[in-house]
Amino acid sequence: MNRILLIDDDLGLSELLGQLLELEGFQLTLAYEGKQGLELALATDYDLILLDVMLPKLNGFEVLRALRQHKQTPVLMLTARGDEIDRVVGLEIGADDYLPKPFNDRELIARIRAIIRRSNLTTQEIHATPVQEFGDLRLDPSRQEAYCNDQLIILTGTEFTLLHTLALHAGELMNKEDLNEKVLGKKLMPFDRSLDMHLSNLRKKLPERSDARPRVKTIRGKGYIWLP
Repeated sequence: MNRILLIDDDLGLSELLGQLLELEGFQLTLAYEGKQGLELALATDYDLILLDVMLPKLNGFEVLRALRQHKQTPVLMLTARGDEIDRVVGLEIGADDYLPKPFNDRELIARIRAIIRRSNLTTQEIHATPVQEFGDLRLDPSRQEAYCNDQLIILTGTEFTLLHTLALHAGELMNKEDLNEKVLGKKLMPFDRSLDMHLSNLRKKLPERSDARPRVKTIRGKGYIWLP
């Protein structure tokens, strides 16, 4: 049973989501303000955190920023509809995805399952996937860890999946639609910048290559190429 932490000060919504998630087979823990939610997130290993932006004591951005200093637990941020700046900031800080309120129950469950599915490898997949090397990078899918010249690079689960997917298709043009489905588990929608923000975060974290070439080349309007 996957464990989910919901941090939201809307008591009515939290109660409804609790019933929905329990019916879907998830074990839910509730927190109604940011400080309490952060303490729970740091003390317990959850499979996913649902994090509202507007919270008392610590807002969602503050909670996420503090969490990312210690843990890479997948985070799905709940934002106000039309608040594009909240979504961009959340992704920059390290959220895995966002969902604007009000949302459809089925979409929420689909997003949750997609994030958990890509962040948790099965035992069979772990033993079947060896450590892989791509130039100066070494990727360990079983641990979702990336190293450059033996130095660990701290990545979120989504960033690791994006890096691994690009590296596996080195030299190939990967269009944004296919990459979005492979990495985020959803179709690319108009004005959705999630993939762009995850790639931007990844670029900032990856050290420069010794030959000064970019690791990822953007083909405007088409997609991306991982340069071997």
